[in-house]
Amino acid sequence: MRPLATLLSPVTNRVLYPGAETSLSAEEADLELIVGGIALRGWEVNPGQKQALVYYGGNGEGLDWLVEPLSSKFPDHTSYLVAYRGYGASEGKPSERVLTTDALAVFEHAAARHRGSVDIVGRSLGSAVAMQVAVRRRVRRLVLITPFDSMAALAAEHYPRLPVRLMLRDHWDSAAVAHQVRAPVLVVRAGRDKVVFPAATDRLLAALPAQPQVLNLSRRGHNTVDADPTYWPTIVEFLAP
Repeated sequence: MRPLATLLSPVTNRVLYPGAETSLSAEEADLELIVGGIALRGWEVNPGQKQALVYYGGNGEGLDWLVEPLSSKFPDHTSYLVAYRGYGASEGKPSERVLTTDALAVFEHAAARHRGSVDIVGRSLGSAVAMQVAVRRRVRRLVLITPFDSMAALAAEHYPRLPVRLMLRDHWDSAAVAHQVRAPVLVVRAGRDKVVFPAATDRLLAALPAQPQVLNLSRRGHNTVDADPTYWPTIVEFLAP
């Protein structure tokens, strides 16, 4: 008989990647990239600008809500919103390996059209995706919103009585690669975060090689940071051309 942790791995994977909740039809997207035979779909916002912005979303985040904010707040950027495999209108099934490969492909798509001048933004799970890109490619600016040190460590904090480190197939260990980051970094920290505990964000901050800029939203939770009046202005200023 296989160990319980192995039997539960598919369940934990579905919890980690609830992409079906964000499902959209292909017709609702205006951008399609083929990566490894899989169609990844989303939106290209403000086409033709000099700067590029690539956004990697949270594990339960649909990206369609960001089309208007990114259009209005970053008029000098062409923003690329491409859903993960199994999310939005994208095909396939997510995993750490394929999401990292896809994220690099989206970045390279943007870099080829903007002479390498690409900013990347990652929120929650997307912060770990963005970290994997930032340590492999030349990034102009890096924004990490409610980031964590590793998924395994965070899950262990949520479920201290379960062998979650064995149950998880994907560990998303940002702290292990943080020392390789060379781009300027802005971290958005939520002081009342019950999903990514503030301590998990603090551990990642300690692992970065240089002191990043930190927007500490002490009264905000995981899903309310963008409602703070300082949230968008701080990111806009940080990513200014």
